[in-house]
Amino acid sequence: MKRPSAIVVGCSAGGLDALKILLAGLDRQLSQPLLVCCHSGSETVDLLCELLARVSTLPVAEAIERHPVRGGIVHLAPAGYHLLIEGSGHFALSADPRVCHARPSIDVLFASAAEVWRDTLVGIVLTGANADGAEGLRQLRRHGGCAIVQTPESAVARTMPQAALDLAGADHCVSLDAIAPLLNQLCSP
Repeated sequence: MKRPSAIVVGCSAGGLDALKILLAGLDRQLSQPLLVCCHSGSETVDLLCELLARVSTLPVAEAIERHPVRGGIVHLAPAGYHLLIEGSGHFALSADPRVCHARPSIDVLFASAAEVWRDTLVGIVLTGANADGAEGLRQLRRHGGCAIVQTPESAVARTMPQAALDLAGADHCVSLDAIAPLLNQLCSP
């Protein structure tokens, strides 16, 4: 695989704890942007940003419409909007209908990012209690991107990683604690 340009991450039930483990294990020198869609059920992602920033090796910020995607930062999808990536490398927000009962939708983020970064995109599906992310991961793989899926047995809620494996398959299916070291290896210069 080519050296990644960007990383997209999706999670739902059990996602906060999973993201804490993932973000705490990343190399501080990681230069790729991480775009995270987490179904939190909250009105804002302010608290999620704050909680993740406490453990993350990288800065954590809410993605803002029309702002550029920046490397070395964890960008969180805002509550109530689908997060998309424009060809120019800027964020776009959409209030289109929910996908897989979710807005923001992991499928929407992954598919949009796959159109931009194609075979230099890494997609990660973590714990969750619905199938959001499976179709997006399939589209990511069709564009040549690398798919990493948390092993269902290591997930708090196994539905999301299992759905991703069933529909899209994976280049790497590893336990949660092995994902950050794998990313560090894939992304190293």
